[in-house]
Amino acid sequence: MAKPDRLIYLALGGAGEIGMNMYVYGYGPQDAERFIVVDCGVTFPNMDSSPGVDLIVPDPHWLQARADRIEAIFITHAHEDHVGAVGHLFPRLKAPVIYARRFTAAHAKLKMERAGQDTTLVHQVDAWPRTVEAGPFTVGFLPVSHSIPEASSLVIDTPAGRIVHSADFKIDATPIVGEPFQPELFREVGAKGVKALICDSTNVFVSHPGRSEASLSEALGAVMRETKGMVVATTFASNVARLKTLAEAGQAAGRSVLVLGRAMRQMLATARTAEVLDSFPPVLEPQDAADVARGKLLVLATGSQGERRAASAQLAAGSYQGIELKPGDLFLFSSKTIPGNEVEVARILNQLSERGIRAIDDTDGRYHVSGHPNRPDLVSMHGLIDPVTVIPNHGEHRHLTAHAELARELGRKGLVAANGAIVDVTDEARIVGHAETGRLYLDGSTMIGAMEGVVRDRLRMALRGHLAVSVIFDEEGRPMGGVWVEGLGLPDTRRYPDGLAAAVEAAIDQSLGRAKRSDLADDDAVERMVVQASNRICMDLVGKKPVVTVMISRLD
Repeated sequence: MAKPDRLIYLALGGAGEIGMNMYVYGYGPQDAERFIVVDCGVTFPNMDSSPGVDLIVPDPHWLQARADRIEAIFITHAHEDHVGAVGHLFPRLKAPVIYARRFTAAHAKLKMERAGQDTTLVHQVDAWPRTVEAGPFTVGFLPVSHSIPEASSLVIDTPAGRIVHSADFKIDATPIVGEPFQPELFREVGAKGVKALICDSTNVFVSHPGRSEASLSEALGAVMRETKGMVVATTFASNVARLKTLAEAGQAAGRSVLVLGRAMRQMLATARTAEVLDSFPPVLEPQDAADVARGKLLVLATGSQGERRAASAQLAAGSYQGIELKPGDLFLFSSKTIPGNEVEVARILNQLSERGIRAIDDTDGRYHVSGHPNRPDLVSMHGLIDPVTVIPNHGEHRHLTAHAELARELGRKGLVAANGAIVDVTDEARIVGHAETGRLYLDGSTMIGAMEGVVRDRLRMALRGHLAVSVIFDEEGRPMGGVWVEGLGLPDTRRYPDGLAAAVEAAIDQSLGRAKRSDLADDDAVERMVVQASNRICMDLVGKKPVVTVMISRLD
């Protein structure tokens, strides 16, 4: 008997976390569905949990096993957590086409090019009411306001009904750059009947309505007029509207504008090429800034999240491209610190404080507005779309839970479906299965899995230190010339006259000297004896059991 068609939703990243967004919609008989993928984003590593890693991307294993059934990839907007992994993961997915609007398509092509992939597979599409066909799906890009130009929600029509994937959005009638939020469009989409709204949950705990980008001009202008010295302002490089707001406020205060940081310059150039930025104050070259009085200069700098190699961190530590901060200058964070980046941002704030430079962070919210919907904005979106079910995404688990509770308070079904939950939305939305999800790490030029142990080994060595031990056996299987030990990341000790390495060497020599001939002939047994002796003496002398690498050589 043939299986009935079903409509499913699955998050491979972005549900239960903020960042690394990747979602799958499927339609067809169970185990034979055709798929579309929505977004393909990254998250960023830190030294505490992923030392040495360059980027973190969703593990597409579940989808990769079904790659022959992928119809297309749709990218909602150009933020890294939505488009940053498309080039890295494309070889595993090999979708026939990638769809995005003009500004986003330019960034998707850049990601594909850098990864050595075919950029012609990225197709630029027009906004709603234009749609594209992808197997059993008809998809339209519905313009929304956000903190980057040409962001879009997706209207996904299927034989089983309509889905709306909100992606990142805010309700802003005056976003400065990009389209305003248009309630009538969403009301029109909802009037046709919507089975499920998959919806941004980032600011579900914020009780007041979101503010418009246009509301910042007055406060920014005032602080730039009041400051006697140079003003350095940092924000997300992708927030073209904020860059324009800052630059225009600086220009109105009589300041010339200098942009520092490759990402920011590239984003502005792409915005001009894609014709989403119609005007911007003149921008100085770094070498010309020396001719401008400090009180007449506004510097826009990358690195609002404390990134160590970005312009903001370099300025806080000393200077960058000939620009140096001095007492009397102002450093302004026109951005929100993303959870997890607090330590890096605090490092910059402390460095500025030590140098006598005034700094303003995002504490009072006067100089930043979020690109995500607050709780009252979510209520408005629910009302416009009027879905049968709300499935929260783009949030940690507590955000998803609170958003689902809000949906239920408004008389709708709220379903928490974190990464890996397979939701059947054909009739009444329900979780019907689970897919294995996880993370892949871009480590240099190599993609490694979380279970391969590379990152785990780095963490173990960081926490415990490392010993390399070399043991050589002669032709008769006896230890030859004493073992050799080299330690890294371990404190030396005065409790042993010749140091820790010598103490470990003596302990291992003693252990091997007492061993049976049969054990000395067994490499595994030798390794166990070496590790046990090393751990015992290190625990006694320095209070740690290091990671021990044993190299055994035998002379024939």
